[in-house]
Amino acid sequence: MVIKVFFPQCCNRADSGLLVGRWLPGYDSAVVLAVIHYPFIPSTVKQYIHQMQAQSGVELSILGSWSLPKEGQGDMESFLRDLSSIFPQKRWLQISREMGKMGFCCSVLNTEQKNSVFQSAEKKGEGNEEEEEGEDQKVIFVHYEQRKVMLSQLHREESGHTDPNPEPTSELTQMFESVSRSEPLFFLDKYDEGPVKSTHWQSEGREASIVVELCKQASVPVCALLSALLHLQNSFWSLRIFSVFPLPFVSSKLSTCVQLNYRAQRMKTLFSTTMAPDHRTFMRKANIFVSLLLDVALGLLLMSWLYRDDHISSIANALVPAADHVAKELKELLQWLMGAPAGLKMNRALDQVLGRFFLYHIHLWISYIQLTSPFVESLLWYGGLSAALGLSLALSLLSDMIALLTFHIYCFYVYGARLYCLKVYGLSSLWRLFRGKKWNVLRQRVDSCSYDLDQLFIGTLLFTILLFLLPTTALYYLVFTLLRLVVVVVQGVLHLTVDFINSFPLFAVGLRVCRPYRLADGVKFRVLCDEPGTCLHLLMEINPLKFSSVVQTYRTPTYSCYPKDSWGALVKKLFVGQLVYPWRHKAEKTD
Repeated sequence: MVIKVFFPQCCNRADSGLLVGRWLPGYDSAVVLAVIHYPFIPSTVKQYIHQMQAQSGVELSILGSWSLPKEGQGDMESFLRDLSSIFPQKRWLQISREMGKMGFCCSVLNTEQKNSVFQSAEKKGEGNEEEEEGEDQKVIFVHYEQRKVMLSQLHREESGHTDPNPEPTSELTQMFESVSRSEPLFFLDKYDEGPVKSTHWQSEGREASIVVELCKQASVPVCALLSALLHLQNSFWSLRIFSVFPLPFVSSKLSTCVQLNYRAQRMKTLFSTTMAPDHRTFMRKANIFVSLLLDVALGLLLMSWLYRDDHISSIANALVPAADHVAKELKELLQWLMGAPAGLKMNRALDQVLGRFFLYHIHLWISYIQLTSPFVESLLWYGGLSAALGLSLALSLLSDMIALLTFHIYCFYVYGARLYCLKVYGLSSLWRLFRGKKWNVLRQRVDSCSYDLDQLFIGTLLFTILLFLLPTTALYYLVFTLLRLVVVVVQGVLHLTVDFINSFPLFAVGLRVCRPYRLADGVKFRVLCDEPGTCLHLLMEINPLKFSSVVQTYRTPTYSCYPKDSWGALVKKLFVGQLVYPWRHKAEKTD
């Protein structure tokens, strides 16, 4: 039988005492968590272990004894063996080490086999081996850095089904959870005044500092105050006046309003006074906090650039001429389409009607730009203040401004798409008429149908008219669809940038760079000592989680969305003239 002992490196030079830890259920493995030093009172030690077990929820026990003889100390072999009767265990580990040697000497006392003893001696020069009664028990020491294991989070592989209450079954998972859940055991060390003196990962220096503890204490009232302010804000926005149509509809279409709502939800999650119940919740809060800091810092940089050297006036002075230039180019494009574009012969009457219709819209748009031009600089000046709340909010406002400035292009696209879609569906319906079929609306299928002569004549006449008018409509639809796609691509880049700022797990990635052991993907073992006639000593090292897995695991869900249609479905929609809206909320379903 092979017994595996996970031994902390911080206890390699600890003073003689008792080994506190846990036997892993289902495995012949033990995890050493701390060493309680001599002198001690056995009843006090039992009471202390029971108290730590109640606080941590881990089945702690005395695994055995640890001996590191110093000068002037005699043979403690018999004394250490007698401790097994004071702290009765199924197996008693009696580990000793001589100064100047790497290996340990380990004896396993099994009370169920009449205290049969196995002596795994690592003393160089000794050739004799003790005889044992019963089964040989070989001990393998796995040395681990307790600080890294304590602070790390082991990421288990995702299975096909999700268990709401997964039980830790693997040996490695139980070992990591035993160390991480034993935090109350690490509060007292050999320098503190307490019932016992122990050595563990914090014995050489506490991780926390006075400043950190003060910040933790001060964060509670600050979070409570901000949470109350957010509650008042939610109460204000929940008034009935804000639920009157069309305010909810308009707010749901403006990226700025959606971003403000999402920001309020994130602030509510961040400043919640409840403690994070698990690692995922803590990492989510940390990622939100760091992303908010980065967002506000980038927004302040943008704001400082806008209000420095009068850049807002320069942008305002260039915006109106740019809009006039776009309108002029659109007029020239429509005049080109009203002639013979690329040598194509279009339907003259329909071409003139469509051209004049769109030219009138451009005339209305130019008049609107001229009316609002005196207020552009003021709107940009006050709109630039939104960058103080973050770069994502400024980009959302910019996306809304682009949508308003290109509203005429959107109207052209909708008009052309609806007219083109009407003709396409009309031609497809009339084509089924020629084949003696019709579309059954109730059953959502094509059924056979018999038509009389008048119906066939009228169908033929309409099919001919629609077919010869289709090239003119398709040309206008193609031109305005390309213009609309250019605007959509620009808005899409802004939306993806906002989504990246909101969802990118910056804290988790920074943790992976600075402290890669905090996010563990597994472990690897390296032989530390393997001399003939000695126990095998392994060193356990933590494998960090891959960057792609870090981003995928800790990415914050956002309100933004991605195109749900495939490229084939998108091309099909464009071909038949259906309106294309690349971004929908993730909760919505695409028809």
